[in-house]
Amino acid sequence: MAGTAEVELSLDDIRCVVGFAATCARRALPIYEMAQPDDARPRAAIDGAEAFAETGHRTAALRQLAWAAHKAAREVPASAATDAALAAMHAAGAAFLHPLYNPHQVKHVLGSAVHLVLADPDAAGELAEWIVTQADTTVRAVLRRFPPPAGGRAKFGAVLVRLDTELRR
Repeated sequence: MAGTAEVELSLDDIRCVVGFAATCARRALPIYEMAQPDDARPRAAIDGAEAFAETGHRTAALRQLAWAAHKAAREVPASAATDAALAAMHAAGAAFLHPLYNPHQVKHVLGSAVHLVLADPDAAGELAEWIVTQADTTVRAVLRRFPPPAGGRAKFGAVLVRLDTELRR
């Protein structure tokens, strides 16, 4: 698209973001597995994200793992398990972060973290503090390259803005 600004984004930057996202999703995974012990799709998506973080090999199979975790989230009643599966989906999907100067890209960076918080709202403050400790200088630098996201009335948007604000400091 003509006129679309791009940000500097290396493969190592993306690998670091995916590692962060996978760490957040891995923490939410037990919530899903307690509700759906026979469904390995979210775990497979996180495993795929962790493999990408190690190797940097972005494949169609990784995209399929993300979609499978998304399908798992849609198949359970709206609950903490839904958010845990969506955290896994975002972890695998983070490998497809684009270098477009667009606030939507922040969802690729922080989607897993947001869904981790949403999966356990009683521990939201503690989880937000933990997330801040997990975001290294590379994750924070990548985040600062994109425009801040607009909030919104939905819980996802509110948590996204809160985490984004904290991590840009």
